Amino acid sequence: MSIVVFAPASVANVSAGFDALGFPIAPIDGSLIGDKVFITDADSAFSLVSSGRFKHKLPDDYRENIIYDCYLGYAAALEKRGLKIKSIAMELEKNLPIGSGLGSSAASIVAGLEALNVFHDNSLEEHEMVLLMGELEGKISGSVHYDNVAPCALGGMQLMLNENGVVSQSVPCFDEWYWVVAYPGINISTAAARDILPTQYSRADCLTYGRHLAGFIHACYSKQQDLAAAMLQDVIAEPYRSQLIPKFDDVRDYAKELGALATGISGSGPTVFNVMTDLAQAEKLKAWLDANFIQNDDGFTHICKLDKEGARVVGREL
Repeated sequence: MSIVVFAPASVANVSAGFDALGFPIAPIDGSLIGDKVFITDADSAFSLVSSGRFKHKLPDDYRENIIYDCYLGYAAALEKRGLKIKSIAMELEKNLPIGSGLGSSAASIVAGLEALNVFHDNSLEEHEMVLLMGELEGKISGSVHYDNVAPCALGGMQLMLNENGVVSQSVPCFDEWYWVVAYPGINISTAAARDILPTQYSRADCLTYGRHLAGFIHACYSKQQDLAAAMLQDVIAEPYRSQLIPKFDDVRDYAKELGALATGISGSGPTVFNVMTDLAQAEKLKAWLDANFIQNDDGFTHICKLDKEGARVVGREL
């Protein structure tokens, strides 16, 4: 048997929800932006190879690859249930740049664990899977957080809760929104992006953050598009992280001229997103970003919709 699982890129924080909001993206041209994991039966216990556009960014030693950690973590979870992992061969097709702010590590983790779980007849339940994904994400970023892995796995706009046994829940969003997402081709590590943030915030900033997040969620449920867009303001990370992103202010200014409802930083950056409602203007912004914001061949721009499906099987042979 062989299985292929795709896990999409994701936008976290979404300006209003630092470590609390995230959603996966789907380019409107039908292309897939994310990582794939292939898994097949094998004679030996385990093997792992890498491929894809950003293969060169991965460690040469497979034991330092996050997919190997997925294998070990999944095997341990099966053992707790009295089950044994199969002999398998895995391949990570790495299509997302590392340190891009698009949930690159999350996509690999989600694709790897979902492939393992499907291959083992979905032996682990969804909640247990998401907890394991967050644990493995924490090994890379230094702290357990779910704002990339949960939306990547589950699809849709997700609000992180992590209370009463609930990791996250979906939030309705606006189908008419286009998300113009641009990765300039440079990398910012999550750790470095966190280090630039203050250790303490003023009471005013804390109150503003809570108001923006609550207002955005309320506007999504009450279908107030303009109010939701107005709430997409970041007082926690963007004032500091924007200085790490060349031409961020230029992007915001030009997007606003074209009618963008909001501009923000995806995750830790340097990827930026712009919310548009007019496709022609979104295409004009994409062209400008390609010419003025993208710095090298690693960079790219996509006009996206919110991906409601999340991780999924895209190939299967029995």
